[in-house]
Amino acid sequence: MEKMPYAEPYKIKMIESIKQTTKEERIEKIEQAGLNLFNLKAEDVFVDLLTDSGTGAMSDKQWSAMMTGDESYAGSKSFHLMKDTINNLTGFEFVLPTHQGRAAENVLFSALIKEGNVIPGNSHSDTTKGHIEFRKAVAVDCTIDEAGDPSIMHPFKGNVNIEKLEKAIVDAGAGNVPCVILTITCNSGGGQPVSMENIKAVSAVCAKYNVPLIFDSARFAENAYFIKVREEGYAEKTIKEIVKEAFGYGAGMTMSSKKDAIVNMGGFIAINDEKLYQACSTFNIMFEGYLTYGGMSGRDMAALAAGLMEGTEFDYLNSRIKQVEYLGERLDEAGIPVLKPFGGHAIFIDAKKFLPHIPQSQYPAQVLGVELYKEAGVRGVEIGTVLADRDPVTRENRYPKLELLRLAIPRRVYTNNHMEVVVWGCKKVMENRHNLRGLDITYEAPIMRHFTSRFKTL
Repeated sequence: MEKMPYAEPYKIKMIESIKQTTKEERIEKIEQAGLNLFNLKAEDVFVDLLTDSGTGAMSDKQWSAMMTGDESYAGSKSFHLMKDTINNLTGFEFVLPTHQGRAAENVLFSALIKEGNVIPGNSHSDTTKGHIEFRKAVAVDCTIDEAGDPSIMHPFKGNVNIEKLEKAIVDAGAGNVPCVILTITCNSGGGQPVSMENIKAVSAVCAKYNVPLIFDSARFAENAYFIKVREEGYAEKTIKEIVKEAFGYGAGMTMSSKKDAIVNMGGFIAINDEKLYQACSTFNIMFEGYLTYGGMSGRDMAALAAGLMEGTEFDYLNSRIKQVEYLGERLDEAGIPVLKPFGGHAIFIDAKKFLPHIPQSQYPAQVLGVELYKEAGVRGVEIGTVLADRDPVTRENRYPKLELLRLAIPRRVYTNNHMEVVVWGCKKVMENRHNLRGLDITYEAPIMRHFTSRFKTL
C-alpha cells in the first residue's frame, strides 16, 4: 500500500508579510551594516536564519494562555503554572524565572563561579563562555574528537570525552571546578546531540568528584528526540520520559526558553540545591526582578508553560527536525559542504571547504554569510573564528576546528519553498566563490565581539 505523503501537523492561521529587495539594495545595506549580519534591519532580510532563538511562531494554545496571564508582582498564577510544568517535566524543585537564557547564566554563575575556576563542558555556547571568561574563569572544551570532523557520521557528536573531562577536573583540582556544563544539543559543535549513555557517564564523573552537573538546556527537547530515534532502548519511550530521565542525572539547568519552549522571550534556572537556590535568589532580585516573575510578564510565563508541553511532543519535533533535514539534503545534493549528521535546529555549512582559499584569519564563514545575504536576502550567522573570540590572556585570535555558517531555522515559521530560496542562494555563491576575498575587523568589543563587530573586505 502506498504511504501517505508527509505533512506538517498544524495549519497556518496567521501570516506576516516579508519583502524582497534587489541585489544592489542588499549590497548597499550590508556595507552600511559594516558587513555584520547582526547590524541589518530585519525588514531588509527575506529569509531570516540568523537564529532560532525567540523567532518561532506561537500556537493558538500559547496565545490563549497569554490572554489569561496573571500580572501580579508576587506569587502570580502564571508563575506557579510555569513552575509546576517545569517541576513535572524536569524533576528539578526550585525555579527562578529570568528574561532569557544568558540572564539565567548570569544569575547562576554569579552564585557559582569565582576568578580562576575551571568549568569543563562540551563546546560551551557563546554566551556561556562569555559569562565564564568575564569572571576570569576558564572554559575547557571536552567534546569528543569526532565532533571536529564535519564528514564523520557519528550519531552523537555532542558527547563529552570522559577521559578529557576527568583530566580537566583532576588538573584543576575538584575544589576549583564549581560545575560541569553539558549543552544539549551542542550548538557551537553544530547542533549535535548528547546520548543518554554519555549523560550517565558525565554524571558518574561529576558524582565521583562531587562536582554539580548543570545542563545548558536551550534545545533539550531536540536532544531527547535524537535519543529516541538514534539510541538503542529509547524508541518506545515518549519525549517527556526521556527528558525526565536525562535531567535526573544532573543537579540543575539553565534554559533559554526562546528555543524549545517556542516563546519570544523568557528563560529560567531550575535546580535541586536549596542553598544554591537561595544564593541565586539574591542575584535574581538584583539583576532580573522578583522571584516569581524575574524579568517576565505573567502572560509570557503562561505561554512558556504551554510551549514546554507542545515542544516535548514527538509529532511537533518530528516536523521541525524534518524541515532541517530537508534543507541539509537539498544543500548536500547541490554539492554544498555541510556538517553531518544534520543537527536539530540548523544546518551548518563548512566554510573551510566552501572557501578553501580564504584562511581562518580572514574569517571565511563571515565572508560566506555576507555573500549569501547579497545573493538571496538570506541571513545566517558565523560560528567560527569571529565567534571564538580572542584568548583572554594573549588577546590573539582563537581558531576553532570548525569554521561554520549556521542556518538556524525558526520553529513553525517558514515553508520548504523558503528553504529552496536558501539552496538557490548558496548555489549562486558557490558559482562565484573563487573570486571572493577575506575580511578584516575594523571594530570589535572586548568580549562576545561577534554581535557588534564591523568588517572591511581585504
